Amino acid sequence: MIRVNIAEARADLARYLARVERGETVTLCRRNVPIAEIRPLPSTPIRERPIGIDRGMKVPASFFEPLPESVLRAFQGDAGEP
Repeated sequence: MIRVNIAEARADLARYLARVERGETVTLCRRNVPIAEIRPLPSTPIRERPIGIDRGMKVPASFFEPLPESVLRAFQGDAGEP
């Protein structure tokens, strides 16, 4: 744990934040009296983000297949014969 007065912390904040990122705790002091701590936040595990509202939803492989030509033409304004 590092103890540092506010003026010193202001002058070199980036250096102290780098130490916090490495897992250290910085105690801020006013006239050598501790008033606050800066400590790292717990890291959250990175998980694959679910698709859609249903967290158990699975996207079928067919979803990624190309669209049929008739549908592509309709998007382009050519619906073909009525």
